Amino acid sequence: MANDHTNTDNVVKVLGIDLAKQSFHLYGVDVAGQRVINKTLSRKQLAAFVANLPPCLIGLEACGGAHHWARRFSAFGHTVRMMAPQFVKPYVKSNKNDAVDAEAICEAVQRPNMRFVPTKGIEQQDIQSLHRVRSQLVSRRTAQANQVRGLLLEYGLVIPKGIHHVRKALPALLEDSENALSALFRELLNELYDEMGYLDQRIATLERKLAAISAQHEDCQRLMTIPGVGLLTATALLAAIGDISVFKSGRELAAWLGLVPRQHSTGGKPTLLGISKRGDAYLRTLLIHGGRSVSRVAHKHEDKHHLWISDIKRRRGENISNVAVANKNARIAWALLTKKENYRAAA
Repeated sequence: MANDHTNTDNVVKVLGIDLAKQSFHLYGVDVAGQRVINKTLSRKQLAAFVANLPPCLIGLEACGGAHHWARRFSAFGHTVRMMAPQFVKPYVKSNKNDAVDAEAICEAVQRPNMRFVPTKGIEQQDIQSLHRVRSQLVSRRTAQANQVRGLLLEYGLVIPKGIHHVRKALPALLEDSENALSALFRELLNELYDEMGYLDQRIATLERKLAAISAQHEDCQRLMTIPGVGLLTATALLAAIGDISVFKSGRELAAWLGLVPRQHSTGGKPTLLGISKRGDAYLRTLLIHGGRSVSRVAHKHEDKHHLWISDIKRRRGENISNVAVANKNARIAWALLTKKENYRAAA
């Protein structure tokens, strides 16, 4: 293309790459900010081309496959920075296409105050994959139980809400010969019950794998000393955070998880709204569930931490107290991971 240099390897200082599955557009500039690369490469060509470049700054959008390419480019000696797509969007000029996106990425990665996404290692992605599969299996099991309840309701048989009620009621319903269920429907119910049992086994297997990983990591054991942080939350935090030094304070971690209020201030008048719900929804959900478990029994304890929770619960209600505990646990997690200490309860 125009302005492409034949000797680009010696002049590229910043490179923006628009990632895709098979077609990748590259936009590179020199020290003076002049364009020296503007080309499209296939998946097979990309790694070899980047490997032959001298060390430079490479910008990527955080999307599917971005962590894989970030690890590969880093292995070639480059400095790789990933950015959330919403932070790159303001730098897109006119109509959107791959070339314009790559140019916007190249421009955005050079901004001194840009926020970057930490690169995940293989182990982090392994743990996250276990969590994603487990979460899907739990959703399937819940849907299965709700379907069973809905089908039985059409036959005049009511099972209370909750998967444990379904597990308890189904064997009795299948053995009861006086509930007027046909042989065909009994066979169907039995198959659904067996499928729920299979999902239970799959979920238990994944949780055992997470427990084995947790036992090998001091940071996981450290996090599990926090009230309201169990196996799932600790391993999910480990998979999501990686390098804790990326966050300058506990509040930054809480904000990254979407546990701080949104702000809509102007004219020097601060206006705080509900929590922002930015970041990882799954991890935020785990922290809030953990906060709920602590908040529910706070009245049974007399230490400073539980008295603080009880006071918030009395003044602001249960839901806000649950989020407040989740926020505090995120900050405590940052402190423990930074200082390499276990949680010590206040007197």
